[in-house]
Amino acid sequence: MVPREAARVPGTPRDDAAVMLLSTREHLLHSLYEAAELEHDLMCTYLYAAFSLKTDTADGLTAEQVERAFRWRRTIVNVAIQEMGHLAAVCNITSALGGAPRFGRGNFPLDPGALPASVIARLAPFDEATLQHFLYLERPVCSSEGDGTGFTHRPPRERASTYASLTPMPIDYDTVGAFYAKLGADLRAFVEHHGERAAFCNDPALQLTSEEVRMPGVAAVQCTKSALAAFAFIVEQGEGAPGHRDRSHYQVFREIHDELVQAKVAEPGFVPALPVARDPVLRPPLSEERIWITDADAAATVDLGNACYALMLRLLAYAYQIPRGIAQKRLAVDLGLGLMQALTPIAERAARLPAGPAHPAVNAGITFTTLRDAAAFPRGCSSWRVFSERMEELVSAATALAATADPRIVRARRVLGELAERVRGAMPPPVASPSPQSPPPSPPKPPIAAVALASSETPVVAESRTPGRALAVLYDGRRCVHARQCVTGAPKAFVANVTTGPWIHPDEAEPERVIEIIHSCPSGALRYERNDGRPEPSPPVNLIALRERGPYAVHAEIQLDGAAGGRRMTLCRCGGSRNKPFCDNSHRTNGFDATGEPPSTATEPLPVRDGKLAIDPEVDGPLVITGNVEIISGTGRVVARVANARLCRCGASATKPFCDQSHLRIGFRSD
Repeated sequence: MVPREAARVPGTPRDDAAVMLLSTREHLLHSLYEAAELEHDLMCTYLYAAFSLKTDTADGLTAEQVERAFRWRRTIVNVAIQEMGHLAAVCNITSALGGAPRFGRGNFPLDPGALPASVIARLAPFDEATLQHFLYLERPVCSSEGDGTGFTHRPPRERASTYASLTPMPIDYDTVGAFYAKLGADLRAFVEHHGERAAFCNDPALQLTSEEVRMPGVAAVQCTKSALAAFAFIVEQGEGAPGHRDRSHYQVFREIHDELVQAKVAEPGFVPALPVARDPVLRPPLSEERIWITDADAAATVDLGNACYALMLRLLAYAYQIPRGIAQKRLAVDLGLGLMQALTPIAERAARLPAGPAHPAVNAGITFTTLRDAAAFPRGCSSWRVFSERMEELVSAATALAATADPRIVRARRVLGELAERVRGAMPPPVASPSPQSPPPSPPKPPIAAVALASSETPVVAESRTPGRALAVLYDGRRCVHARQCVTGAPKAFVANVTTGPWIHPDEAEPERVIEIIHSCPSGALRYERNDGRPEPSPPVNLIALRERGPYAVHAEIQLDGAAGGRRMTLCRCGGSRNKPFCDNSHRTNGFDATGEPPSTATEPLPVRDGKLAIDPEVDGPLVITGNVEIISGTGRVVARVANARLCRCGASATKPFCDQSHLRIGFRSD
C-alpha cells in the first residue's frame, strides 16, 4: 500500500515543504532492521574498548590503577549488556509486527551508507578519543558534543529517497534519539491506519522477556503503548533525555572520560589500555587503515572468539522462533549468553597477543566478524544437530589453544565444555539403533552438583535410608550444614554425637513431627518417603533466604544444573566452600561478611509464586536463577521478587546478593 499520507504516485517527487510519513509495514520493518544493526554495532564497539583495558598488575599497572581500570571495564561492559537489551527490545517490536528479528550487520569498520555519515562504527581501544566518540554517539538531541579525534566524518550525504516509493529506503537522522522519534511517529501512523489488532499480528509468546533474559526494558510488545515505551526506554537509557536520566550511557561515559583526564594529569605515565589494533581483520585488508592479524596464535584466538560470537547470534535468532513455555526457547537463550561468558576471556587473551610482524607494538583484538547470514535455522531437531556440531568444534579449538596453559583460554575451554554438555542433552535420539560393532555410548555427564561433591576434600558419604513404621528418612551427609534443627527439635528421633550405629530413629517421634523437622532442614540433607506413597508437597512459594554472613537457603522445587535437586538446599555465597555449589560452613572461618538484611527493591508481586526453580551455577561465575522466586532477608522481609537473577557466589560483589562481575576481578574459580 502506498503511504496514506502521501497521496501521490510512486516515482513522483515529493513536496519539500511537506514531510512524507512512511507508514507501511515493510517500511517499518526496514527501519527496525537498521535499529537492530545500530544497537548491535554499539554493543560490539563498547565491548572492544572494555576488553582492551588492563586488569592485572602484570599489565604494568599499580594495584590502585588496576582497581580503577577494572571499574571502568565493568561499567562499559554493563553498558554493552544494556545495548544487548536494546537489541532485544527492537527485535520484540519487529516480531510483534510480523517480522523476523535481524541479528546480522556489516563488518567493522562499516562501509559508507550503512548508517548516516554522522554515525561512525569502528573498533578502537579505550582512550580519551574513543570515550569522546562514545559521548558523541549517545549525545542528546540538544547536545553540541563533538566526535573524538580520529573518527573522521565523511561529507554529509542524503540517504533518504526524494521520491515516494514502495521500496523501503533508509531515513536520515543526526542522533539515535532523533531516529527513534521518527520510528515512533511512523509506527503511530501505521497503527492509526490499520488498527492495533492488525498491526501487532504476531504471537507475543515468540518474543523474549524477563522469563528468558534479565535485562531492564525487555518486555513483551503487544500494542502501540508497549512499543513506544520500548523506544522511549532505549533513548532515555542511552542519551539520558528527557531530563538527563540518572546513569544514562551518556552520563556514564562523561564520568569515565572526565575521570580518565584527571587521572592522566595526576599520573602522566598512566596508560590504562593495551595497545590493541584499530579495526583489526583476519584476512588481507582492502585498506591500509585496517590491521591484518597475521600472528598464528593471535589469529587462532580471534577466530575462536568470532566463532563463539557467531553461534551466539544463531542461538538468539533461533529463540525467537520458539514460543514461551517450551524449554528449548530458554535453553537457546542460556546457551547464547553462556557463549558470551566464553568470549570474554578469549577476547582478553587476543588483546594481549601481537597482531603480527608488520605491525610492531600493536596487539590483536576480537574482530566480531559476522556470518554472511545470521538468520535463524529452521525450528526442529536439525537445528540442534547443527548447534551440537558447532559447539563441539568450538571445544576442540579451545582445547588446542589451552595447550598454551593460558588461564584465560583454560577458563573458556571449561565454559564451552559445560555448554556442549547442555547441547548434547537437547539432541534428538538417533534415527536407528547402533550396530553391534558400534562402541557403547559414553555415559552421561553427572550434574555439576555431583561433580562438586565428588571433588570435595570432605569424605563423600552415600545417602542412607532408615525405614520406620510410617515413613523412611533419607540422609545425605554431603549436603548437611549442621543447622541442628533435627537434633534439637526431635532429639530422640535424631540423636546427636553418635559415634557408632544409627543416629536416625524415625519411630521415636510422631510421623508428623518427623516430617515437620525434615521440612525445617535448610540444606535438604534430610528427606522422607511416606509408606502410604504420598509425596512431599511442593512449596507454595519459592523462597531464597539470605543468611547473615552465611549462605543462600533455597526452598522450592529445585532443578540444579538440569537435574532434580529436591525442595531445600543451602548454597555457598562466600566463595570458599570446598563442596560448591553447596555450603560447607567455610563462611564461619574465612571472614566472609555479608548482611542478611539488604535493602528491599521496588518490585511488583509475582503473578505465579511457585513452580520449578532452575539454578544453574555458571562456570567461575554466579548462580543463574530462572523461575519465579522471592528473595527474602533472614527475618523474612522481601528483598526482591524476580523471574531471573544472577546471584553472587564469589563473595566479592558490592551489590549482594546480586552479581556485579567481581568474580572476574578476583579470579574466582568454581572448582
